[in-house]
Amino acid sequence: MSTNQVPEPDSTFSSERRSSEPSSSTSAPQQRGTRQGPEASRMQGHWLLARLGKRVLRPGGIGLTRRLLEAAGPTSTDRVIELGPGVGRTAEILLATRPASYKGVDPSPEGREQVADILAAHSRQTDAEYVVADAASTGLPDGSADLVVGEAMLTIQSDDHKREIIAEAARILAPGGRYAIHELALRADRSPEELEEIRRSISRTIKVGARPLTAPAWEALLREAGLEVTWTGTASMSLLEPSRIIEDEGVLGALRFWRNMRRTPGARDRVNAMRQSFRLQGEALSAIGMVARKPESPAPEGATEQAANATEGAEDTIVTEDARDVSDHVAPAS
Repeated sequence: MSTNQVPEPDSTFSSERRSSEPSSSTSAPQQRGTRQGPEASRMQGHWLLARLGKRVLRPGGIGLTRRLLEAAGPTSTDRVIELGPGVGRTAEILLATRPASYKGVDPSPEGREQVADILAAHSRQTDAEYVVADAASTGLPDGSADLVVGEAMLTIQSDDHKREIIAEAARILAPGGRYAIHELALRADRSPEELEEIRRSISRTIKVGARPLTAPAWEALLREAGLEVTWTGTASMSLLEPSRIIEDEGVLGALRFWRNMRRTPGARDRVNAMRQSFRLQGEALSAIGMVARKPESPAPEGATEQAANATEGAEDTIVTEDARDVSDHVAPAS
């Protein structure tokens, strides 16, 4: 998944790239006046992983993506909009359900050619289109989607931009439509100061800003936009563990990734440093997926203000589950 805005300089695991071979630029000599050292040691973490051939860059891996989409329940009558399709890994799953239409929304040129190839392969079954636009301002009509999907993109945004993207998703959803997200969550019994240090530590390691929230804070943001959370699932943040790499990329894809890592100057040290950071924060971090539904009728007057008030304290709400647990929670029917 690619980012839907040039980072602030904030981004995380959302950008994907199909290239399975390291770029020759990694060994190019540095010009005088530029920063020294291998390019791999300076690149944003998600771009490095993508360059090494990793296609799945979602914090909960392809497993949580599949559970998320199963809970969202795409059908052949759905109009699907995906925010930040990256190189199309999730688009492949969505298009396999043969929805009535599919639109991938992303302003970034990265991955656009790969997504276009995927859309062309499904053009006989689905009305598919690539829309060059920001996730917070898609330009699409009100109520033009039955399912909106966005993965590993909200974590990289400021709180205000998170709200803007979620509000846009709610606007383009038809009544009864679903919004599915897959992000990073803070899950430890820590003070606000400790949680902030965790955010800073991760950001330093991946060389981009990461702003994960606690599970209650993610839910509060969705409720603030007038959406009702109907499903929550979690998974460990094991993006760079060997077993997860094999699960996400397949055996051959994993072997290509490790080969490219060995061949790319500076890549092995950088990947190992990121893996170690994720392990150190293992009790504090998890991946989270949520499906939220847009009510058939507008929320009662004052409900949005109550949700906004709840959001103010939700970021510091403590989540005490072990980050290694994998769980699903379905909200009771209203």
